[in-house]
Formats: sequence, C-alpha cells, structure tokens
Amino acid sequence: MRAVDDNAFCVIELARCWKDCEGVLLKKSSEPLDVIGTEEIMLSLHDLSLSEAEQLDNEHRSGDQSDASSLIPQIGRDNSINCLLRCSRSDYGLIASLDQSFRSIIRSGELYRLRRQMGITEHWVYFSCSLLEWEAFDPIRLRWMHLPRMTSNDCFMWSDKESLAVGTELLVFGKEIMSHVIYKYSISTNSWSLGSEMNEPRCLFASASLREIAIVAGGCDPQGNLLSTAEVYNSDTGMWVTLPNMIKARKMCSGAFIDEKFYVIGGIGVGNPNLLTCGEVYDLETKTWREIPDMFPALNNEGGGIDAPATSNAPPLLAVVKNELYAAYHAEKEVRKYVKERNLWVTVGGLPERAVSMNGWGLAFRACGDQLIVIGGPRALGGGIIEVNSWIPDEGPPQWSILARKHSGSFVYNCAVMGC
Repeated sequence: MRAVDDNAFCVIELARCWKDCEGVLLKKSSEPLDVIGTEEIMLSLHDLSLSEAEQLDNEHRSGDQSDASSLIPQIGRDNSINCLLRCSRSDYGLIASLDQSFRSIIRSGELYRLRRQMGITEHWVYFSCSLLEWEAFDPIRLRWMHLPRMTSNDCFMWSDKESLAVGTELLVFGKEIMSHVIYKYSISTNSWSLGSEMNEPRCLFASASLREIAIVAGGCDPQGNLLSTAEVYNSDTGMWVTLPNMIKARKMCSGAFIDEKFYVIGGIGVGNPNLLTCGEVYDLETKTWREIPDMFPALNNEGGGIDAPATSNAPPLLAVVKNELYAAYHAEKEVRKYVKERNLWVTVGGLPERAVSMNGWGLAFRACGDQLIVIGGPRALGGGIIEVNSWIPDEGPPQWSILARKHSGSFVYNCAVMGC
C-alpha cells in the first residue's frame, strides 16, 4: 500500500509541476522560452519519444506488458517529460523507482541534456574525505548523499588523485600499477566505470569544465616530464581531443573558465624551482594561447617555511562566480578577487575561521552556482568535523554561513562541483 501512495504522490507532484511550472523546485527563471528555443526543445522531446518508443517496443516483445509510452498517461509523454525537466534532480532517484519507463528515461541521460538546453541547472558538491569514498552535498536541500564505493585496486587507492566534474560525470584521475587511469561516476546510473584514457596521460595538471566539456593542461607525464600539452574532453561523446600546446610547460597549476575562455594559472615550470607568476588563456574560438605576465604573483610568506620547496604548496585555490575569479590564500587566510582590467588581485576578506589546511592541501575552495563554497574543518584526534561554508559574493566582505557540518575526516582529498 505504501508503494501505491508513493506512486500517487509523485504523479500528483508531476502533474502540479506541469500546470504551474513557474513555481517548482528549481531556480530556473519564470521567463517564457522564446519561440525558437521552444521549437528546439519540442523537437528534442519528439526525438526522445521516438527512441524511447523503440525501446519500449523491444520490451513489449520480450514480455514487458506495461504501458510505459506515456509516462503519465493523463497528460501525455511530452508534457510528462516537461514536468520531469523541472523537478529537482534530488527527486530523480525516487521517480526512477516508479516503474521501468521512468527508470529508463532518467538513466538515459536525456533529461540532463534537455535541462542544459533550457538553462536549468542545479549545483551539487562532490568531495572525498576518505580513500575511495565520495559524498555529495545538495546546498539547496542541505542534504548529504553517499556515492557507491569506487571499485579499484590498492595501487589506485593509495595514489594521488585529481578530479573534475563535467556534464553529468565525475572523473577521478589516478594511477594503477603500470598506467594512469580515469574512473567515471555517472549520476544517471549512480555507478562507477572506467573512463576514456587521455591521449597523453598526466597528473598534477590544470583543469576546468564548461557545461559538457572539460579542458586539462600541463602536468607531468608518467616519466615525470613537465608538459605543455592540453586536451579537451566531451562528456556527451566520451572522447578526448588534443588542443594546441601552451606557451609554457608547467605542473601543479590550476585552471578556470572565465568568459568562456580557459585560464591556466600558477604552477612550477621547467628548470625553475619557484612558482610561475604568469598565466595563460586559451580562446576556444581562435584556438590560440596568450600569456598573461604577473597574473598570479607569489607571496613572500607563502608556504610551509622559508626553505620550503614550491612543491610543498597546493596548486592555487581558485573559483569563478559570475565570471569573476577568486582565490583562497591559505597562509593569510584571505579571499582575493582578480581584477581583469588591471591584472591585479584585491583582498575582499577572510576565509572561514575553522577552515584549516596544510599549505593549502586538504581545503576545498569552489564555486557552486552563484556562491563560493569552502569545505574543511578543525582536526582532532580520533576524527574531525567537516563544515560546508557558503558566501554569495557582493560588494562587502565575506559573511560566511555554515550550510552543514558532520563528523568526518576533515582533510578533503578531492572536491568537484557538478552543475546539471
């Protein structure tokens, strides 16, 4: 009887979403789609209906007699999909449990593609404070979620890892016994699998994502040589494509998209033990790199001590909100903003008081929609506390709010934000 109640509840909620789409769950604006955009979406819905109908025909022949072609028969298939697009993706797991047709449409990933076309985005934070274990945090509903445990060998488990979120995928880069590997988590299927290999395997690289694409640049090859090469990954196709080389080879650098251009900042260069102060920007339209001198000047007191090597510091902690670049200066516990027009950084305020790090390691500083997120916490014997701090940048100094806290390992190994 409980299953019937849940089915009825979800159908009612979806029907209400269809009747009054402006008031549902997501922050997507209530502005109506223009005529061209609406036609494009409806064509996509039509194509989706055809592909699903073919699948349902196969299921019917194999013995599945359920009438799944309409999803919600009272309103029709296209309107049903329109409702699903406007539901929070927090609810997709429950909706997928209704029947095979809902499960199929959600696992196909097509809903996320259509949401992207319509500009509907929810940002979740994914992070790991324990080897092979990942959690997700929904900053809207303030909800924690455990991802399935990664399946890998001991070599990958203990190797240094890097991560990025692109499209509907979380990519985790690491090393197994003989080679670099990429593990891919899909939110559509809630499962891990091996991802496509880069054309040139690397570690300690800069990376950033923009909708369905991500760019990686620089880093080290398996022999430890510094790289100037770059690649772009498309999560829709699962393919890596080589880009033109950067001007300077570098490792332990950071990446960011600003105004739909890819920036590489900081890092360590060839034959230079000191941090690079220059940045580079890649124009996706002209397919060219441009160097920006003194984009990220090093500080005299940065690092673990006077004689500490540059490699003791974490790569620059960067985040972009509304095309404005911010950096967390861990030694000074400051947040600074980059002024593009003047090529300089200005201090806007402090980091959260309880967000600690080891030369920048173990602290997550990310953009999550229109807010900056800092994840970290105080360490204690026998455990620690992880805190999620949030600030929406404005004209004043940071006023951090604690969105959530929980007992956990307080050292953040990896962190990525997925918007879809």
